[in-house]
Amino acid sequence: MTNPGRHFVAVIGGAISGSVATEILADHGIRVAVFEQNTRPYGKIEDGLPRWHVEQRKQEYARIDARMKKPNVYFIPSIKLGRDFNLSQLFEWGFSAVILANGAWRDRELGAPEAEQYVDKGLVYQNPFIYWYNHKNEKDYQGPRYETPDEAVVVGGGLASLDVVKVLQLENYERALKARGIHTSMHELEKSIPEVCKAHGIKPEELGVKGCLLIYRRREQDMPLAQPPDNATPEQIAKTEMVRQKMLRLARDKFLFRFQDRRLTTGIIVENGRLHGLKVVETKIEGRKAEPIPGSEQELRAPLVVSSIGSVPEKLSGINMNGEYYTFSGNDLPRYTALERVFGVGNVVTGQGNIRVSLVHSQKVTKRVVDCMKSDDQNAGAGAASAEQQVANAMGAIGKQIEAIPQLSDHQLAEVERQVQALQQKAGFTSDYDAWIAKVTPPDLE
Repeated sequence: MTNPGRHFVAVIGGAISGSVATEILADHGIRVAVFEQNTRPYGKIEDGLPRWHVEQRKQEYARIDARMKKPNVYFIPSIKLGRDFNLSQLFEWGFSAVILANGAWRDRELGAPEAEQYVDKGLVYQNPFIYWYNHKNEKDYQGPRYETPDEAVVVGGGLASLDVVKVLQLENYERALKARGIHTSMHELEKSIPEVCKAHGIKPEELGVKGCLLIYRRREQDMPLAQPPDNATPEQIAKTEMVRQKMLRLARDKFLFRFQDRRLTTGIIVENGRLHGLKVVETKIEGRKAEPIPGSEQELRAPLVVSSIGSVPEKLSGINMNGEYYTFSGNDLPRYTALERVFGVGNVVTGQGNIRVSLVHSQKVTKRVVDCMKSDDQNAGAGAASAEQQVANAMGAIGKQIEAIPQLSDHQLAEVERQVQALQQKAGFTSDYDAWIAKVTPPDLE
């Protein structure tokens, strides 16, 4: 254990990676302030994991809640980095270190020329689309609303794009069944559209739903629906490709969408100031590359295009970017290059929206951050080894050169805690976490 109470860390984001980092720090006697942009700390479990995942959402909520209620944890809701404060202020307030765990909330751009001019004019991105779907039934929902027309085109290939496809198919079949006087629900249809139709004595094709179309730039066996182990053998890679094809086949059987692989978006179709489809070209796969095939151009007309080609961190005021990501250096201990003692965990570094990946990444990195603090605790004590030797030992354990994170004085700790409590009070949070969650959870939230 580190020296209890001698460090105070700011964690930005309270979902999977943020709550895991918080738990590890708190269990080592380190005080943690969790800065959460929403009223609840569930991140993409709430806003990115579609609401038919009822049990999974409940389980992850419970895990996050348990971490937020650990001793030494101070939860601050409704406060956002880049809007309400910046990184430099956190150190002015006296924090020992900062861990960025604010995820990947920005959609990667479609990449077709001029496409961004038609957002919400025939083009929709995955993140706001799924957010709407998860919250649209709440009485007080104030966000944008989206149509889900039949024959939409979805650009993607990962698990998130399958979620978008499912939303479109569930919405369209629920409407079509309702028009026949058959009332069903998302939860029933999510199990299998053909089975629901069969239970009501109707064939899916009789409902007239043509289905959305998912397009992917590479082959179906290349879709990132499952990942091979590290340093996979050719046999393991082949097995993973078969798993991917099986996952796609099962999804198509259950949700009746159309699919085209080896399709690359090259342009957009615009009529009357609105996007009405995409221009695509077939591709030839050479290793990891998807090369356009000359002469294979075609148009895919659609009433709606949903882009689901990945998420990246938000552009925030005062945060340096290197392309689509913040400027981190180091793999085992990702450090923000523009400011000392700022580290990154989870999707904000990896860009992968996978719960397990975020959890494991946060565990590995946060344990190394704790090592940075331990080295300073050891230096502060009277030991046989010199301070230089203690730091060298810590560096060796972590596997790269780092600097020890200095302890805080009693006065510094008191000042940080005073600032944290002022921010909690400003947000209306009274330190009773359970009461807060009960207060801010909509009664009609599914």
